[in-house]
Order: sequence, then structure tokens, then C-alpha cells
Amino acid sequence: MELRTVLVVGTGLIGTSAALALRKRGVRVLLADRDQGAVRLARELGAGEEWVPGTLPPEGVDLAIIAVPPAHVASELLELQRHGTARFYTDVASVKAEPIDRAAQLGCDLATYVASHPLAGREKSGPGAARHDLFLGRPWALCPTEQAAPDAKAAVLRLIELCGANPVEVDADDHDRAVAVVSHAPHVTASAVAARLADATDVALGLAGQGIRDVTRIAGSDPGLWLGILSGNAAPVAEVLEAVARDLAEAASALRAMAEGDGTATGEITHLLKRGVAGHDRIPGKHGGPASAYAVVQVVIGDRPGQLARLFQVCDEVGVNVEDVRLEHAPGLPLGIAELSVQPDAAAPLTDALRERGWQVP
Repeated sequence: MELRTVLVVGTGLIGTSAALALRKRGVRVLLADRDQGAVRLARELGAGEEWVPGTLPPEGVDLAIIAVPPAHVASELLELQRHGTARFYTDVASVKAEPIDRAAQLGCDLATYVASHPLAGREKSGPGAARHDLFLGRPWALCPTEQAAPDAKAAVLRLIELCGANPVEVDADDHDRAVAVVSHAPHVTASAVAARLADATDVALGLAGQGIRDVTRIAGSDPGLWLGILSGNAAPVAEVLEAVARDLAEAASALRAMAEGDGTATGEITHLLKRGVAGHDRIPGKHGGPASAYAVVQVVIGDRPGQLARLFQVCDEVGVNVEDVRLEHAPGLPLGIAELSVQPDAAAPLTDALRERGWQVP
């Protein structure tokens, strides 16, 4: 299935990123959004050309990507199908069961529609945060119904391939329960932790380190966007949050007992911490499958332009691939620590090379 022309309806982070990825592969992309400013910015970024509703290119549109909030997917699909806008349709909302059910209720043609969801994103939103490589190596769920035509599924699979993602076919209800665990409930939990900082003292904020930044990073996302996501997957998210709340309540009770001198309560806290380690270790690595055990090389780096480029140049010179990088700034000082995750057998050669070139490696 070849995609020559694709329409993207909704030029936010995901829609514009998909458009940029398709443009990189030579696909003609038409852009539409109720926010004309968003369309103009996406166009200026090279994501495609603005689409005038009611008009179609001579070659037609092979696939329409509906990149709008979950509550609006079905109505947008119905409107596009009424005008015969495209041969096939998909959406990229992070909730799947509700849009599919609503589309069936509205009488949409489910033969030409395959719901999908790229498991990629950023804490930033809007076309200005879009990247053509946002989906590279990331899972992209597709949830075809029994009515979906094989060609419709093939079109969505081709979209996923062009964006560099990995297709994962899954039932819509299973998808929603899964993302409640790995995405939606974690966002609410991060927001709950971040909310404690709103009334925190200046002393506490002055002591904030990388740990609190890691835990609360996603809490900086658009609340309006997330309200739409959470309302579309409310029951599965509530179940996960209730389980988390039970764990937290038990931990709080144990800590209260410890504060009162009950040494036996340490076992409950230890059990939760060990369960956390076990869960963390099950998160797949960046290439899928079990997470790899990397060695971490710490390097003191100045807060000046070009320092990261110089650091990576050393890695290139000695042939060491950096699997991951993390920066931690030193409060009040013009420097920080770069933590480079590398294969264990590469740690010593990289450390030696950095020291030889004048880098401070603790």
C-alpha cells in the first residue's frame, strides 16, 4: 500500500510530527486545523500545505489522519467520510474504545477506518514542539475492528512504517487498560507529586534535585489536553489510581508506625520498595525486550555553548555509542554533571579518553 497524499486534521504535536515524518519520505501532506495559527506554523515548519475543506487534489487522498482529542474523533471522522475525503482513515488519540464505539453509534463507515495510537509524545504541546523523528523505534498501536477492510489496515501499517515506528496490533479495550497503567495513571500521579510543590517552602525548592525533576517532568503538560484523555479512559485509570492509592495509604500507615517506634513496620516499606524495583526492571529497553544494564560515566561539564558537542566528539573519536544521556545542573554554579550510559565494556576506554583530553571524570 503506497501513500502518495495524506491529510492531517489537527496540527498539534502528534499530527505535525506525523506530517514532518511523512514529508521526509516524500509524501504529499495536506494540513487542516480549526486553529489557523497552528496550521500556519506547521506549514512554515515544512509539515505540508494547507488544505481547503471541500477541495481534493486530482490524485485524491489516500489516508486521513485525525489528530484531535478523543471526544472529537468520531464526529470528525463522520464529517470527512460524508464528503468522501479519503480512501482510508485513522486517528492517533491516546484512547481507543470510546472513539470506536462513538463512531459506530454515529454510523461511520468502519470498513475504511482503523483506529491507532503512537506511543510517543513530549511534555510540550503544539506544532512548535513537533519532530520528524518523534516516532522512531516507538510502539504504535493499531486497533482494527472486525469490519475493517484489509486495505485500510494496510494503509495504517504503511503510515507506521513511514514514521519509523513499530506496529502493535491490540484490541481497543486491552489498549485502554494498558495505557492506563503505563501512561495515563502515571501522569496523574506525577501531577499529584508536583502539586505538593505549589505550597513548598523556598528551602525545599532550593534543595530540589534531578530526582524530583524526573518524577514530575510530565506534570508540565497541557491540563486541557489531559482532561480530554483522562475523561475518555476514566474507568481504567481510576482502577490503577485506586491501586496506587492503596499502596500509598499502606506506606503512610507504616511510616506513621515507624515514627512512633514500631520497628516491625519497616517490612511493609521494604516490600513496596522491592516491588517497585521489580516493576522498574520490567520496563523494556530502548530497542524493545529486556532493558540492558549500562555502565554510567559521569563527566563534569561547563554550562557553556558547545560543551555537549565536544563531549560527544570524544565519544565518536573512540568509537563509543552513547545509549542515553542525562544532565544534572549544579545549583548556583555554571557547571553540571553529564551522565553517559554506555555498554559496560566501553566505560573504561571512554573514561581514559576523556581524562586524556582534560575532562574531569569523578
